[in-house]
Amino acid sequence: MLSRNLYILAATLGFFALVSYGIGFSGIAHEPGAPQDSSLWQMIGIILLLLGLVVTLFGVFQSMFEQAERRSARQRELDGQKAPRRPIR
Repeated sequence: MLSRNLYILAATLGFFALVSYGIGFSGIAHEPGAPQDSSLWQMIGIILLLLGLVVTLFGVFQSMFEQAERRSARQRELDGQKAPRRPIR
């Protein structure tokens, strides 16, 4: 369940990375009140993209661990049903 939240965060970071990287190539960066340095916008876009990729990696790891936990719980449940317990003498 946590992996879904991480994927949403990664998608949001990726979207803002694309927006800020696009601002670096557009004329919006040259409007009054906006930072004039287009390389700054491009660097922010690259940093946000890298953060999004790291968060995506954590999401993949989290989903793998969740799947392994579900499989082991299911296996324990099946093992408990197959082998009846013997009384201790």
